[in-house]
Amino acid sequence: MSSTIHPRTLALIAGSSYWVIFFAAVFANFFVLEALINDPLPTVQQSSGMISAGIMAFMITAVFDVIVAWALYELFKENALSLLSSLFRIIHATIMGVAIFALPAIMNATSAEAVLQQVETFNTIWLIGLFFFGVHLILLATIIGRPKWITVFLAIAGIMYMLDTAAHFSLGNYNDYTSIFLALVAIPSILGEMSFAVWLLLKGGK
Repeated sequence: MSSTIHPRTLALIAGSSYWVIFFAAVFANFFVLEALINDPLPTVQQSSGMISAGIMAFMITAVFDVIVAWALYELFKENALSLLSSLFRIIHATIMGVAIFALPAIMNATSAEAVLQQVETFNTIWLIGLFFFGVHLILLATIIGRPKWITVFLAIAGIMYMLDTAAHFSLGNYNDYTSIFLALVAIPSILGEMSFAVWLLLKGGK
């Protein structure tokens, strides 16, 4: 099948899928999860449609993660690390899928504590997946090689994802540094991954 798909088409698939993941993840995280954390029970009672949409958005991110993993493998399969990199991204998507199982129970929760417990379960499992995603980004930076500044941000983002997960489980006072770790992960990740997505759409596969 790969012989019938032009590299430019693969780059467009990967680049556009990145943007689907970005918008779906922003909605699910910053609109749905944040609402549940800030106002658990009223959100469940008054915004069940939004919660359902958020769950679907998370499912979409997992599906398109696999699509990106496949497209990037096909695009860079001449590199010996391409398969390994894609496998780490698929592991992340699989763990993400497992984490999503914690969310539907929120719809039937009758207390704020129950809602927050399910959100915490989701976040904990997802954090484990992000460790593997970090490995993927480091390998991806090595594989693509250029543009150099994008690969640097991808590699830094990968390291930060891994450090954030490790810190979350090893630092007893992690919550005191949550905003710092968020910035350390978000800044290189946004700069690296979104720039890479743009590069794929404009120049990838040419």
